[in-house]
Amino acid sequence: MTIIIIVVLAILLTFGLVKLVDKFIPSKFKPVLTGVLWILIAYLGYQTFHSVYAPIQFNKEREKRYKVVVNSLKDIRDAQLAHKQVTGKFAGNFDALVKFIDTAQFTLTQRRDTSVLDVEMTKRFGGVETFKPMVIIDTLGFASIKDSLFKGSDRYKTMMNVPGAKSGEKFQLKSGYIEQNNIHIPVFEASVKKAVILYDQDPDLLIQENQVVSVEGVNGDAITLGSMEEVTTKGNWPLLYDTEK
Repeated sequence: MTIIIIVVLAILLTFGLVKLVDKFIPSKFKPVLTGVLWILIAYLGYQTFHSVYAPIQFNKEREKRYKVVVNSLKDIRDAQLAHKQVTGKFAGNFDALVKFIDTAQFTLTQRRDTSVLDVEMTKRFGGVETFKPMVIIDTLGFASIKDSLFKGSDRYKTMMNVPGAKSGEKFQLKSGYIEQNNIHIPVFEASVKKAVILYDQDPDLLIQENQVVSVEGVNGDAITLGSMEEVTTKGNWPLLYDTEK
């Protein structure tokens, strides 16, 4: 906004100079000076337009690219949650995660509440039959994780690639454990720098984007899913980018 105000004031000042030239400068110098001033006005007008239009276009392009990136991160999250459900931990690299999806299966179970004879209590009550509740878990079968999560799509094989990146950059993926109340809890983090996603955008606007602190924006210089410092599988993006795949 400050830049816009400065440019507008400069245009007004230049218009004033044009009037002064027309009034006080000798006729033989007027065409040259007036031409220069009109060129300056045109340049300043373009700068004003660009200062308004460029951020609008940047924001539109940022939103479009972030949504695609977030969808890939959501695929990574689904795959990691399945990995933890089956193995008890998160995968530390994409090769292991893709191999897991290709080969692993969910166990399909059914929970049944029932009751059985409590022999000890029956003896205490002199032979009067006493029952205790019991939960039975039946294994019904198995289901392919690949089919369950991706329903015939093979996009999981490329989910490590940052969509639209200039040089085929990949998401960074880390996993490990943090300790809480003497319990080791598995965690993971997947991330990509904003500079990778917006590599061809205005450098000044990218610097501003990296400094964002807002509930409606992606804070910091990267889009991040999960954390290596706390137990979470959420991303740092607002609902604006959390669209359906």
